[in-house]
Amino acid sequence: MNDTPGRTSPGSAPSGDQDGPGVPRPAGPADVNGSTSQWSKDQPPAGRWSPPTGQNPPPGPGRNWGAPPSPAQWGRPPAAKPGVIPLRPLSMGEILDSAVKTLRTYWRTVLPVMAVLAVLAQVTQILVQRYLVPPAPKADPDATPAEALKQLIDSTQASLISLGPTMVVSLVALLISSALLAVVVSKAALGRPITLGAAWRESRPRLLQLLGLTLLLPVLSAAIMAVGLLPGLLLGGAPGVLLTLLGGLGALVLNIWLMVRFSLSSPALILERGSVVQSLKRSAKLVQGSWWRIFGITLLTQLLVFVFTMIIAIPFAVIGLIVDGEALSGVLSGSPDAIGWPFLIVTGIGGVITSAITYPFSAGVTVLLYVDQRIRREALDLELIRAAGRPDPGPAPGTRAVGG
Repeated sequence: MNDTPGRTSPGSAPSGDQDGPGVPRPAGPADVNGSTSQWSKDQPPAGRWSPPTGQNPPPGPGRNWGAPPSPAQWGRPPAAKPGVIPLRPLSMGEILDSAVKTLRTYWRTVLPVMAVLAVLAQVTQILVQRYLVPPAPKADPDATPAEALKQLIDSTQASLISLGPTMVVSLVALLISSALLAVVVSKAALGRPITLGAAWRESRPRLLQLLGLTLLLPVLSAAIMAVGLLPGLLLGGAPGVLLTLLGGLGALVLNIWLMVRFSLSSPALILERGSVVQSLKRSAKLVQGSWWRIFGITLLTQLLVFVFTMIIAIPFAVIGLIVDGEALSGVLSGSPDAIGWPFLIVTGIGGVITSAITYPFSAGVTVLLYVDQRIRREALDLELIRAAGRPDPGPAPGTRAVGG
């Protein structure tokens, strides 16, 4: 091992244990035969995700090593790559590319579930939009303050009715995609196959805690925004408007900072099997010192998702308008009754395609960011190399071994 800054020995305490006892190591889950064991091949260990130790020995002295390396190849050997990622710190492009490779390699495991969830989400959205959404209230410029407030409440109620059921189904899709992708990427890093049933069995016990974590973050964000806006709203007048703007801006900045800081809590919860609070602490430790990098990669991921969604959604929307000639007037007027079934079905098909691909892609990027941060901070790549049955590459040239 080396003592290069930012890298520690796998046997040393990880970053999550620097300020305290860290995540405890509860007993491992029972295997299929009912016995309890650490994750030797298919199950992660309790308290920390460490890959299984491989059994393949390194090549012996009598093996054929091939041609000697060129002078440019002397030094540290190239990183092992048993799976979708090279076992070393990853660049932004490698993280995005590896998320696509994971989706392409394990599509039989990921896409069927994502397609079913996307269909459920789109069907729910279509039914809600067709039958439950009330017509948008028309704004009256001559309304009194009380009437304007009632119009605002009615408009908000209509929006909540349209978004509520769809958000519930989308939340379920997000939960399942996050849980499955955490398990799939942990296998994909080692190039090991995994079936849908195995991924589901491994992630299912964590879904309830993952639901609590997923609900906690929006509630925390809403509470911060309310605290930022409430003083200005209570004050009223011109000073209240200024205070509302400043408070809202401060709350928005704080929310963005916290969301990035806790962005790795979901894979930490699934793979390390800690509690919700422990996963939040682990995410904060892993993100520390890399906030801007993770923010940039997350922002770029969402931008790519948006562009891909527009590429698919716009042609389907145009086809829907061609098929349903009256849909355009309904979209412009905001009247759901004027939007016909042909338009809703055609645009729903486009929504299914985008959701089935963007859900696992976004979740895969998050899990790969978690793996990358553990490689950078805790030398997880060395554990992965041993788990893949590769020889330990040893310290990089120019560094000394720990204790040497």
